[in-house]
Amino acid sequence: MLSCSLNRGRFVARATTDGEILLGKSIAAFLPAIIATYASAAIFMTLIDSVTYGTLSYLYFPNWGIGVILLLLAPLAALLSVELNVIASERVSDVRAASQLGSLMFLPFLGIYLVGEIGLISLGTDNLLIISALLAALDLVLFRISTATFRREEILTKWK
Repeated sequence: MLSCSLNRGRFVARATTDGEILLGKSIAAFLPAIIATYASAAIFMTLIDSVTYGTLSYLYFPNWGIGVILLLLAPLAALLSVELNVIASERVSDVRAASQLGSLMFLPFLGIYLVGEIGLISLGTDNLLIISALLAALDLVLFRISTATFRREEILTKWK
């Protein structure tokens, strides 16, 4: 693939790198998920506040917990999903298998939720920040792995 850039008033053609393609692929997968998350969270918080205001006499949302979830955990989880799906798509030879492997990223979050629900850990702001830090570190490691394993030619030629 070639891309053009302007250099001192002249167009210069250069090859698009795997990293640039991976970045574009990641942004294209990340933005719709985050926009949908924020839109649905705004609707949810508005509806819950309208129902509970009469009983509580204050607006429950937004609060610190939902702030950490929406501003840290949701974007980090979306990045985790993108990186895992890039790595999964490199390892398999068809779209269905990559999709099934990518859906497994949901399991750690289900585990965190269940541990919080049964009372083994508190899902307060402090623990959510710790989980966010761990998730950010995992995202960095997976980003390194995905950029090292991403090969556009192999994906284009071996996928069915």
